[in-house]
Amino acid sequence: MNLNKVFILGRVTADPQLRSTAGGQQVTSFGVATNRVWKDKAGQKQESTEFHNVVVWGRQAEVATQYLIKGSLVLIEGHLQTRSWEDKQGQPRKTTEIISESLQLGPKPTGNRPQGGFAPKGGSGIDKAPESEVPSIDISEEIKEGDIQF
Repeated sequence: MNLNKVFILGRVTADPQLRSTAGGQQVTSFGVATNRVWKDKAGQKQESTEFHNVVVWGRQAEVATQYLIKGSLVLIEGHLQTRSWEDKQGQPRKTTEIISESLQLGPKPTGNRPQGGFAPKGGSGIDKAPESEVPSIDISEEIKEGDIQF
């Protein structure tokens, strides 16, 4: 059995921008930064940051674009996908991305600081969004009992 599953919890590096494919499918991509902290053999604290490219499709892309801003905390569950192409100079290129299967927004910020979590775009006050406008936290599809096969 093989498994291709990724979970990352990190901060959005730039505001997501919604696009549509030629077929009308909604898609957005954005970066997420994650940190790792450890102590080396000498007991000194070390820290490194990794940057991940995330691709989100469909309704999740719309939610990500509406509520995520640079600095927002987000949990992404998905799988890795590597794609190849040729750039304008004819050079082969490759990139590995996380294709989101589930997206969870971080906590709602207090005050006017977007760094804590989600904030609906287009409004003047981040913490003035009515609760009815806040999307459900996990927007992945529900699993029905008949879907599970043993």
